[in-house]
Amino acid sequence: MTRRACARLACVLAAVALGGATAVAQRRGGFGGGFGGRRGREAIRPNTPYDGRFTFVRVRYGPDYGFASQGLPWSHDYPAGEQHFMKILSELSLLNPHTDETNILTFDDPQLFRYPVAYLCEPGGWTMTDQEAASLRNYLQKGGFMIVDDFRMQHWGNFEAQIMRVLPEARIFDLDIDNPIFHAFFEIKTLDVPQYYDPPPAIFRAIYEGNDPSKRIMVMINYNTDISEFWEWSDTGLKPIDESNEAYKLGVNYVIYGMTH
Repeated sequence: MTRRACARLACVLAAVALGGATAVAQRRGGFGGGFGGRRGREAIRPNTPYDGRFTFVRVRYGPDYGFASQGLPWSHDYPAGEQHFMKILSELSLLNPHTDETNILTFDDPQLFRYPVAYLCEPGGWTMTDQEAASLRNYLQKGGFMIVDDFRMQHWGNFEAQIMRVLPEARIFDLDIDNPIFHAFFEIKTLDVPQYYDPPPAIFRAIYEGNDPSKRIMVMINYNTDISEFWEWSDTGLKPIDESNEAYKLGVNYVIYGMTH
């Protein structure tokens, strides 16, 4: 993408940071006072009814307790992560996404098929019923695109076991910087991306339709990294804006790719 788009991302992110910093400080009782409210329990907000606009969909696995917390890995970074990301996407694209309202669905919810992009967090603890596995398979084969984020070395075994229940024939490919997904909107220069807390390197993998790299990516896998952590905390000043920019660039590229393939 052009330098103008990159510059606009930096400006938008700076605005997000400035606009949110005071509110976050108040919630936490000031900076340096621990993680406070955003790391405590967060009530799950009602899903927004389908209206054709792009909506961020986070997938829940396990029981519905009615709240998000660090103890429920699928909910990490909710809702600030997706809200900040949707504000960035709204400013940079013509998708006109919902920016405050986000949805949480399960893989066996028929509503999922209304939404072309789904986000799965912390698959190290991911479990599914047989019905959920079958539904996810149908979703992916009918054109759905899943982003998997926020997991690291010790979690790979569980993720692989679960995804093989969905797509038993799948091959998982390592991606390099030449892959089209890294050039779908922004020109990603390197995959040596900033890490929020994971030791490098970040590893990017994918599952293709029909195991054919000339076809579309069905599952985009951010392994040994956590780009949504940057989304969540980008309004706090805890990390340099340039680092958050890189996480947003990846997210924007994923959504644009998912919507165009």
